[in-house]
Amino acid sequence: MTAIPPITATGLQTGSTVPAAERKTTLDSEVFLKLLVAQLSNQDPSSPMNTNEMLAQTTQLASMEQLTALASTSTESFALGMRQTAAALVGREAQYIDETGATRTGVVTSVSFTGAVPLVQIGDVAVPLDAVAGISLPS
Repeated sequence: MTAIPPITATGLQTGSTVPAAERKTTLDSEVFLKLLVAQLSNQDPSSPMNTNEMLAQTTQLASMEQLTALASTSTESFALGMRQTAAALVGREAQYIDETGATRTGVVTSVSFTGAVPLVQIGDVAVPLDAVAGISLPS
């Protein structure tokens, strides 16, 4: 019988020569398939694996992968929407509440996309897009 390298619950191989940075840290489809192949190759021929159970596990894995992809796409779409909204504010008058609680107003002169939330430049202050309280045409 062929020896199978052990796989822990986190997907890391013990005693591996693979550098720690390159080891798997999550259970994904590759680890699932390795486990499935190991299970099939080591099963008792007189008591084979239930194919219905195997198909259910495969379907669950495929569903999980699709949900993960959908969540990623949704996050990217939301970020793109924020960028489009921030860019559309350039040249508009925006109101925001500063750290003292006072309402400030100024014209948006530029937008920065360096962080997770776009920053709009109002006068000499960089304001997060989600802190903008109102928009109007410049007077």
